[in-house]
Amino acid sequence: MMLKLPFTLFARDDESNVLQKIVKNISTRLSQTPLDVAENPVGIESRVAELKSMLNLESKDDVLMVGLWGQGGIGKTTLGKAINNDISEQFDGSSFLAGVRENSEDCKGLVTLQEQLLNDILLPHEKIVVPNVHRGVKLIQDRLCNKRVLVILDDVDNEEQLNALAGKAKWFGSGSRILVTTRDRHFMTPKSGWDHVSVYEVKVLDDGEARELLGKHAFPTYQKLESRTDLVRGFLNHAKGLPLALVVLGCSLRSKTEDVWESILEELSMTPNRMINNVLRVSYDGLDENEQEIFLHIACFFKGWEREYAKKVLDSCNLQTTAALCTLIERCLIRIEYGKLQMHDLIQLMGRKIVNHGYRDDPEKRSRLWLYDDVRNVLQHNKGDCNVKAIVLEPHEPIEIYIGLDAFTKMRKLRLLILRNVHNSFQDPVCFPSWLRWLEWHGYPHIPEFSSGSMEIVGLDMSKSSIAAVPEQFK
Repeated sequence: MMLKLPFTLFARDDESNVLQKIVKNISTRLSQTPLDVAENPVGIESRVAELKSMLNLESKDDVLMVGLWGQGGIGKTTLGKAINNDISEQFDGSSFLAGVRENSEDCKGLVTLQEQLLNDILLPHEKIVVPNVHRGVKLIQDRLCNKRVLVILDDVDNEEQLNALAGKAKWFGSGSRILVTTRDRHFMTPKSGWDHVSVYEVKVLDDGEARELLGKHAFPTYQKLESRTDLVRGFLNHAKGLPLALVVLGCSLRSKTEDVWESILEELSMTPNRMINNVLRVSYDGLDENEQEIFLHIACFFKGWEREYAKKVLDSCNLQTTAALCTLIERCLIRIEYGKLQMHDLIQLMGRKIVNHGYRDDPEKRSRLWLYDDVRNVLQHNKGDCNVKAIVLEPHEPIEIYIGLDAFTKMRKLRLLILRNVHNSFQDPVCFPSWLRWLEWHGYPHIPEFSSGSMEIVGLDMSKSSIAAVPEQFK
């Protein structure tokens, strides 16, 4: 078998030089694991070809930044992953930083992204620890300025993120390519420190591509639309070529009769000005009550969490999780990536809007609380209403909240309470409701005390507390 080498051997190359080149090539390939692209990547090949042409990969002298610009759900991340898989082997190293906006809400998040960028490219030769953002900037400049790298920053929405991760062209070696996916073209205007900034507009699918993508999800066995032409045309008109809408819509139509198709199309037609949210909502409305509860829990709390851990928590709340997760995956509402629960940010936003609907200024009346200001407002003033089913608060940095003795006593439906990095300024023990099913409060200094009645607790995690032994009531 012939071994094809991605470099040219010359007669003057001695054995040690050849071995070094081979080792370097193998090391690079091993460190560049292909990214998971969409299940049915319709229209991707032509867009990858267009983007490669814009990247001008033959030029090894310049450092180029290209923005992948387009609306949410149009496939920017999918295209970024596909181009990474296609060209990453041509570089000394590559890094795909997913969800920059979501993962950089504070300085600690930016530091984590800087570490990932450096270690994606430099491991296994060296492991970098970044103490702060400013030091991270210096490390990127020092370690990558002589390397030809491919860096993809996914979902960027402010200048601070760019300045911390790819502030200037001179940070990277000649021939490097920096790709940025964003919904805001403003970030792709000519900027100081960059001589070459281009924009690739990610456009909606054409009619043929849209029909193909809808068919692959509505009829996965045949991958061909086999229904009335007027119904198909109606759904295509509502999706308007947006891949996310087509995928979710196709999954919601799968295995349904034409009568159901007509009903769904009629529902979409009632509020034509809210297209994308309505298309996504169709899939949610088709879930049973148990599946809806689990979907909302994931949208509010568990995106990015380990699947098995989240399943354990949800099971403890008397929810039937295993079958529901399969349904949510089949409906394209969630996906599993490297063992973690993930969902598109537009789908997450829809779920959170459902929870907030009607209670914009009354967080105590919502079923779920996850934002610091809402949790603090409700707990500090004992506002908890009977609607609250779950509270999960996990800030990046330690915070302090006053949580009084009776903060939870009105929450008759509360089943799930997770507080991490939260310190209670109230010095005495808090009374937890006996109907609570899962209690997790890292660093809570007291033995948990529950209200009168039979305890229903299934999961208890008081990590980093001063409790030295299991209390009698939990044995």
